[in-house]
Amino acid sequence: MGPLLGQSVVQTLQMVSLTMLVGAVAGTLIGILLYATRPGNLLEHRVLFAAVNLLVNVVRPIPFVIFISLVQPLSLALTGRSVGTQAAILPMTLMASVVVGRIVEQNLVGIDAGLVEAARAMGVSRTRVLLDVVVRESIGPLVLGYTFVFIGVVDMSAVAGYIGGGGLGDLAITYGYQQFNYAVTLLAVVVIIVIVQLAQVIGNRLAHRVMHH
Repeated sequence: MGPLLGQSVVQTLQMVSLTMLVGAVAGTLIGILLYATRPGNLLEHRVLFAAVNLLVNVVRPIPFVIFISLVQPLSLALTGRSVGTQAAILPMTLMASVVVGRIVEQNLVGIDAGLVEAARAMGVSRTRVLLDVVVRESIGPLVLGYTFVFIGVVDMSAVAGYIGGGGLGDLAITYGYQQFNYAVTLLAVVVIIVIVQLAQVIGNRLAHRVMHH
């Protein structure tokens, strides 16, 4: 069981790390775009805002176990596989991107409008206000938001086990649930809890450090 557990942990970390890396970058851009182009804001563009907002609203409510099947043809076209760890990373990244995008937007909206107005009154360009004032003031809460998404991505990786995505979810289903081996299921759950707790501790400490400097 040791080598199999080790392989499952590596697969889970591979899926989660790649998803967070790409999803955080893409989601941050989506969130900034949503904030900046919303009506009355720094780079107001009603059509662009409506299109991106609609995309997020359409994708985000889809249950991941259904979304992963929906994206399967695209995974097959891009990775050459419809099952497995590599095939699972694409739907995980797409879903994480829209979730991160909405969280980033919500955090940016929460920034004091007075700071934005003061910077604009000083003649600072709209782009610099967006990046140097709004985004900079939001870094601490954003770290907590990314930590929240990380935990959600770990959940996604477990769901990916249903389509043979590998990882701890696959271990729990294939060797635990289907073989009536409760100990394996319990072991997979304990490892997932440890990963999530470590991520939460690191996220909390990073956010605390950012918000107190």
